[in-house]
Amino acid sequence: MNRRRNAIAVLGLVLLLAAPTFLIAVSAVAPSARAATTEAVTGSVSGPGIVATGSTTLFYVYGWGGPAVAFNATVVGTIKYYSALSGSNLTGVSFTPATGNITSNQSVLVDLAVGNATETITISVMISSLNSNASENQSTNVSTTVHIVQPYVISATIVNSSATTVSAFVVYVTLDGSMVGRVNVTSLAAGKSFQLVYQYATLGLSSGEHTFGISLAQEHGLVTFPNGQTQYTVNVYVNGPAPDYTLWYVAGIVTFFGVLFIFASRVAARRRGAARR
Repeated sequence: MNRRRNAIAVLGLVLLLAAPTFLIAVSAVAPSARAATTEAVTGSVSGPGIVATGSTTLFYVYGWGGPAVAFNATVVGTIKYYSALSGSNLTGVSFTPATGNITSNQSVLVDLAVGNATETITISVMISSLNSNASENQSTNVSTTVHIVQPYVISATIVNSSATTVSAFVVYVTLDGSMVGRVNVTSLAAGKSFQLVYQYATLGLSSGEHTFGISLAQEHGLVTFPNGQTQYTVNVYVNGPAPDYTLWYVAGIVTFFGVLFIFASRVAARRRGAARR
């Protein structure tokens, strides 16, 4: 009996002495477990807020985090996006590719093609993060609004008047002296022409006169407009907002009824006077 009691006492002492070591081991494991956790999944969809009818515009879809990404930013699963469009008229409108994988912490390039209807559409995107064994999934939803408008169209013909082929170059378009866009011109053989077309999409220009300009000065006279000039400008006049005649209508109605009231009062007074006689 005494031997058993002594053995139990010794075992208890050993466990007591080993307890700190066990706790240290647990505390040493805990940080690595925390380090394996991931941050919340995030994402975005970005691109121009205004696009021209009948155009195709580049957009960017981004997603990161969630169960698919380890603490050290290593991808251990799959990050995927799913898109949807909403609007009053989606004829000719597409977001391509509509779904796809996001890798290497980089944005995915997506084309927004629109039809000829002027409207406002919404691009909605769900970013889904799934771990390697598909046991955990997190997602977030992002969206952006795009205005489809009838653009200003600037068109001009340029000519390679030199005897040699001109390599590809860029023509810049300005509005009131500030650059608003560019047109890429492919290589132009000697004596050949190229049709420049630029669409400027805007929700509206301020009232008054505006000037769009195209300059070919960077080509040192090798490429010109048909008249031999290197500068091309076109003026656009924007009328002010239509006058609001509502106030005048209301004032006219008030005046009209006032005249009737005065006329009726005078007639009544005359009648009352006649009755007294």
